[in-house]
This record gives sequence, structure tokens and C-alpha cells, in this order.
Amino acid sequence: MSDHTTPAPAPTSAPAPADLWDTVDALWTWLETHQPVGGEQGVLLRMLKLSEEVGEVSEAVIGATGQNPRKGTTHTWDDVQAELCDVVITALVALRTLTPEPREMFARHLARVAKRSLGTP
Repeated sequence: MSDHTTPAPAPTSAPAPADLWDTVDALWTWLETHQPVGGEQGVLLRMLKLSEEVGEVSEAVIGATGQNPRKGTTHTWDDVQAELCDVVITALVALRTLTPEPREMFARHLARVAKRSLGTP
């Protein structure tokens, strides 16, 4: 597969983004307030949202590569990148749904994966 990366955009004068975990917590709070289905079923539906977002990545890749002859090229690699960001955001909010300490849980897990894969302490 050829390299489909694009250069990072030039810095803008926009204000610095809020802390990742503060934003995840704010999104979780907003979802908790506005969810149409609560309880255990709401939690399960939030986990299923990940599958939807991953499907949108697949759709964007197929569209970026023109693999659907009926539709042709319908997406760009920028679209793929945006869909991947949606997967990450959805996963972090899902993690926050399962634990009030997602930052710590993620840090511990990332350290285990890094140690296993990279051999780092």
C-alpha cells in the first residue's frame, strides 16, 4: 500500500484545545444528560456505537480508493483521518462510561502495551 499521509496543517492562531480528558468528560456528561435510553441498555448501545464508527472508517477507505465501481471515488484520505478520530473519541467516551477514572485506566493499559510491544519499562 502506498503512503497516503498528508502533511500536518500549519499552526493557526486558534486557542489551544482543552485538555483531552476534560473534553472526554464533558462529552460523556452531555451524552448522559441527553441519552434517549439509559441504564444497562444505554451502556450497551454506547459500546455498539464503536462498531458504527469503525464501519464509517471502512466506508471512507472504500470511498477514498474508489473500490465501489457503482459509486467511484467518494471520499478523501482526510475523510478517513476524520473518521479515525471519531473512533478514538467514541472509544474514550465509552471508556469514561465504564469508569470514572478513564485517564488512569488508559495510562496503565498503554504502559502494558508499550512494555509488551516495545520492551519499554
